[in-house]
Amino acid sequence: MSQRLLIKIGGRAFEQESGFQELAQAIRSLPQAEFGILHGGGAEISQALKDHGRPTQFIDGIRVTQAEDMAIIENVLSKIVNQRIAAWLSKHGLTCRRMSGKTDQLFLVEPLTKTGHDFGFVGRVKQVNGNGVLAAMQSGDIPVISPISGDADHNSYNVNADTAAAALAAAINCTGLIFVTDVPGVMDSGGICQTLTEKKARDYI
Repeated sequence: MSQRLLIKIGGRAFEQESGFQELAQAIRSLPQAEFGILHGGGAEISQALKDHGRPTQFIDGIRVTQAEDMAIIENVLSKIVNQRIAAWLSKHGLTCRRMSGKTDQLFLVEPLTKTGHDFGFVGRVKQVNGNGVLAAMQSGDIPVISPISGDADHNSYNVNADTAAAALAAAINCTGLIFVTDVPGVMDSGGICQTLTEKKARDYI
């Protein structure tokens, strides 16, 4: 199998078109590889919720999502951010296919529960149907995926983009999962860890 790479874009790493121009150039330089992109949009979600007078609450780093928040969050991720990323990449020579976790039931989710907390409409991935993503990749398109997903009753849920990317990469047998973020890395004694074993990562957690 040729390289199959999933890129997760998060934080403020790619706020300007110039970043996507460089990314498009890098992707075009590897014509034998298959690429997919899954994105978040936390800062824009927080601003949109603030604009609508909605409070933002995090528990253990997870955004609590009420029913009233979902339409706002889905609009930000699946429309505004997703469309902008696809448009910029297309402008610089790539053919993109816009998707979300709801497209062809890519991600089937259930409500996330953790340490006894109720996170509202935050989803945990139960099942991945990657056929649509694979079809796009294998045809030379770049799937650009929002992590908004649905449950068995087609209710929308907000899914953490990092965990969604990990689930998708495993399900479609990616040869690499690349996280692009403005966070410099895992810090230890004032320095950035260049590598992490699974054991060391779990110890840090």
